[in-house]
Amino acid sequence: MWRTRSELLEKIQLGEDSYLELKEVRFTGGRVSGPLRRDLADELAAFANSRGGILVLGVDDGTREVLGIPIERLDAIENLVREACQDSVTPPLAPIIERLKLPNNLGEELPVLRIDVPRSLFVHQSPGGYFHRVGSSKRPMPPDYLARLFQQRSQARIIRFDEQCLPKAELDDLEPDLWQRFVGGRTQESRDDLLQKLAMARHDDDGVIRPTVAGVLMASRDPRRFLANAYIQAVAYRGTDLTQQEASFYQRDAQDLSGPLDEQIFAACDFVRKNMWVAARKRGVGREDLPQFDMIAVFEAVTNAVAHRDYSVYGSKIRLRLFSNRLELFSPGTIPNTMTVESLAFRQATRNEAITSLLARCPVRTNGGREAPDRTHVMDKRGEGVPIILSRSKALSGQIPTYRLIDDAELLLTIFATEASEES
Repeated sequence: MWRTRSELLEKIQLGEDSYLELKEVRFTGGRVSGPLRRDLADELAAFANSRGGILVLGVDDGTREVLGIPIERLDAIENLVREACQDSVTPPLAPIIERLKLPNNLGEELPVLRIDVPRSLFVHQSPGGYFHRVGSSKRPMPPDYLARLFQQRSQARIIRFDEQCLPKAELDDLEPDLWQRFVGGRTQESRDDLLQKLAMARHDDDGVIRPTVAGVLMASRDPRRFLANAYIQAVAYRGTDLTQQEASFYQRDAQDLSGPLDEQIFAACDFVRKNMWVAARKRGVGREDLPQFDMIAVFEAVTNAVAHRDYSVYGSKIRLRLFSNRLELFSPGTIPNTMTVESLAFRQATRNEAITSLLARCPVRTNGGREAPDRTHVMDKRGEGVPIILSRSKALSGQIPTYRLIDDAELLLTIFATEASEES
């Protein structure tokens, strides 16, 4: 929307409308006196609740004159915008904030801030309530309108979230070498048709074909550009308890694992393999390696977490915690459908149908990884993952892994380590 400077200037001269808001920035001494954080939050949430829009800070909304922002104050204003989006809007917003210069009436180039807010998949509440954009101003949503909007945007539960369009993503954001691996022999079809058949793209409300959540997760180098929570946070600790105070407890290793989902799975397995110890025990006249964790079970656990987590939970990532006596894997979202923790080993349910279908086409790597040797692809859609985790982990450590639902918002899997010391 108005990507060039000339397009933006022309739009500013026409004045505010459903897609454009202009605001002067004022200071009193060293403090920002306007706009207030709550007002910014209301304006930005109104754009997100409507069809998106652009707020330009540093332009008078009445005269449409470029007033600018002192260059030494740009950091303070950008921080104000971020705080408004993160702390004053629920769920938080993640707009694109751009610094640029525009000419005033005398031709002087002055700094301004452009805040680009896409249409959201959610309904956002700000300090003043629930707003939407009507012409050149925000308006509180009447109860019936608000109810309809919640119903419309909850379509992410009917059209699965992983098949929803990402408003700011373009088809060119999908790497050809990553999406073409799913094509097979259908080489005569167009890119647009292929991506739609794979559920990696679909038409948005304006008829534009855009990548879906599944498309970005499987075919972009860094999905966090569009889904900030789409990664695995892995940490290895020495010790058994985060509350321990003894000197032996500290963080040994930490990584944020991003990239396409299959690469995240392999990277998580590499992290565990690198940081776990392997003991030895006598077996007859020889010795037997005794790893801390069964890597096939770890592979299945991470695959399930990546495939079945709820990507619509804003700000929540998969967390992998490695302790001396256990591995903890936190997966955002409650258990889908009518399943319970107790029925996980006996039933199957899929939250992300497109993602699981694509993972079922991803080959298991052959570059030295020892996980999942009994099949050729990452995802097994027969529902055998949980039984494998339970049986193989128990065979190695003697303890059955446990699943626990935390606050109806996060699933925790604990896999217990082999009973041997690091020094064995």
